[in-house]
Amino acid sequence: MINYLAKISGLIKEIQDVNDASWINVFPPFEHKELDKLAKDLDVPLDFLTDSLDVDERSRFEKEEEATFILINSPVLNDEGKDSEAIYITMPIGIIITPHHIVTVSNDENPVLDKFYENKVKNFDPADKRLFVLQIFEQNVFRFLECLKKLNLKRNLIEQELYHSSRSSELQQLLRIEKSLVYFVSSLSTNELLKMKIKRTDLLRIGNDEVLADLFEDIIIDNSQALEMSNVYTNILSGTMEAYASIISNNLNVIIHKLTIVTIILLVPSMIASFYGMNLKYLPFQDLKIAFPLIIFVSILLGFGVVYYFSRKK
Repeated sequence: MINYLAKISGLIKEIQDVNDASWINVFPPFEHKELDKLAKDLDVPLDFLTDSLDVDERSRFEKEEEATFILINSPVLNDEGKDSEAIYITMPIGIIITPHHIVTVSNDENPVLDKFYENKVKNFDPADKRLFVLQIFEQNVFRFLECLKKLNLKRNLIEQELYHSSRSSELQQLLRIEKSLVYFVSSLSTNELLKMKIKRTDLLRIGNDEVLADLFEDIIIDNSQALEMSNVYTNILSGTMEAYASIISNNLNVIIHKLTIVTIILLVPSMIASFYGMNLKYLPFQDLKIAFPLIIFVSILLGFGVVYYFSRKK
């Protein structure tokens, strides 16, 4: 789907004429012919559009003639919903800056771009391309921080359940969180390198604009904070899973220890019963009328003796 958008009366609205649009938002479903036509109309390489749809693309930027292409990774909720998959994954957002338009391309509807589409970003005007790009960077970092807080809250709740449970479902949820954090660490690292390179080369030409330069600096700091949080949460989660594995191993050893003691205690009466089950002559007490209760009493007495011995040995 290709939406032609412009700010009219303070609100972002969809229009029909591409020439009057200042923002073009592209996301599936669409046909390949539509991308070819859009690339020709805007005079940009087709690769700028198709690369934005590749989920494995890394954050980077390219410049060709009057068109500038920037690609960043953004967190999205994983729709697969499998117990073995990450809760959040990262998808690329392609930003193409042309002399008259700014184009955003994503592989699916993206929460970051939806905020702009729904007029939830203050002071947003797609006609101001430099500010628009910085606001996309800013909202993308805020999205990372929001997802990180949700993952950390979910981790705390699962840990509380683990104190009273040994089910594998909680461990599977922790594994899903760990996979999400791996995606976040990788994407935030590449996003940070991209932003540092954009700042160093002054790709957006904001070096002489103190307001935009300060905003970009704040975005870089927030991105570093999100990356640090991701690393901290990853380390905490790894330590938690290792500690819980040790606890499970220790509990298993305790259970095996108790079962071994019970087995030894039951072994003594079983041995006596097995001797008297051989139908041999000249067994002790075989001629006594009270032989059976006497043997039972002796077996119980020896059993308690073994219990007393192990209780002394702790």
